[in-house]
Amino acid sequence: MRITSLEVIVIGCPPEFSQGAEGEFLVTPLHIFPDYQKLLGPRFVGLRAGPAYAILVRVLTDEGLYGIGSVGAGNGAAAYVLEHHLKPIVVGENPFNVELLWEKMFRGTLNYGRKGLVLEAISAVDIAIWDILGKATGQPVYNLLGGKTRDRLRLYASRLYAQRDLDLLASQAASFVRQGFTALKQRFGYGPRDGVPGMRRNLELVKTVRDAVGPDIELMADAYMGWDVNYAIRMIRMLEDAGMDLKWVEEPVIPDDIDGYAQIRRAVRTPISGGEHEFTRYGYRELIRKEAVDILQPDVNRVGGITEARKIWAMAAAYNLAVVPHAGQLHNYHLVMAHLNSPIAEYFPPATEGGARDDDTLFWELFVGEPVAEGGFLTLSEKPGLGLEFNEENLRLWRIA
Repeated sequence: MRITSLEVIVIGCPPEFSQGAEGEFLVTPLHIFPDYQKLLGPRFVGLRAGPAYAILVRVLTDEGLYGIGSVGAGNGAAAYVLEHHLKPIVVGENPFNVELLWEKMFRGTLNYGRKGLVLEAISAVDIAIWDILGKATGQPVYNLLGGKTRDRLRLYASRLYAQRDLDLLASQAASFVRQGFTALKQRFGYGPRDGVPGMRRNLELVKTVRDAVGPDIELMADAYMGWDVNYAIRMIRMLEDAGMDLKWVEEPVIPDDIDGYAQIRRAVRTPISGGEHEFTRYGYRELIRKEAVDILQPDVNRVGGITEARKIWAMAAAYNLAVVPHAGQLHNYHLVMAHLNSPIAEYFPPATEGGARDDDTLFWELFVGEPVAEGGFLTLSEKPGLGLEFNEENLRLWRIA
């Protein structure tokens, strides 16, 4: 079998979608600037520049099989890398040589890659190749990675954003518990430039959700890289002193401040998670070696695809570290299913379950076959490959040149 073509599909923002996450505000890395709202802009310019909202790939073979994949953050610059650098590397090659192809893509882009959008572009190609391998062998991808470790996956609902209307926030949290979720994640709304009043409001956000769901629901909270080390330590200790008992605090500082992560982790009792914006086994080796986090959070369509992700999972297992990947989607769920050190998975409910139609839920609109939660759990099908297809109608409507 040979790869005959690689199709790059650039998706623009659907006109009816929200610009950014559900909720009124959340802390981000830009929060340190007085004009952060202008920098974010109506289309979150500072976090997702340009007209592209998602980048998809379709890899075809001479035997009529094809695989599909997606680029992590969907920045349009990845389309150029895919078309002009990665496509010539993989076309004409045997998709079963997935390890060799990964190394060729990685080493062929080292002078301008290593992290960021180049690795996300590599991820999309690699995921599509694994989809082909599953279809060629008649097996779901999780069987190629070691098989099932359980019958279904436990999920946490990841759809609670900061709200000024605390009654609305409490209602949203309670609704997920009624749906059967036993774990929830919310977002902090304030950072260092908001001072002590902002710290109290962060505490109020967490307390609102805790009071709404009770003591037995696991609750996590995400700072999305918006704090510094001193603020994070003070904020987390305030939460601990108030008895909030968070399962983890996520991404308290920017991803390159690995020493800062380690300092925070040593200073607080609450587990610290990170890795959503880290790349390859080399980046995760540093997180592990410096004992920076308690929970690793790779995203398979960012870290380098399935080929690289399975190495990260194995490395984490050697250190008894949990891996809870960022975001939902089948490229992550197949890895979770095949590894015992992934006790839970993230889940973004579709718009039909009350979620906003925005960049966090766009995948529901682009793919057909993403599994839907039932009672806080997820069951994966036995379809060959990833078990996904593109929603061709929406691709036709939203595709841009």
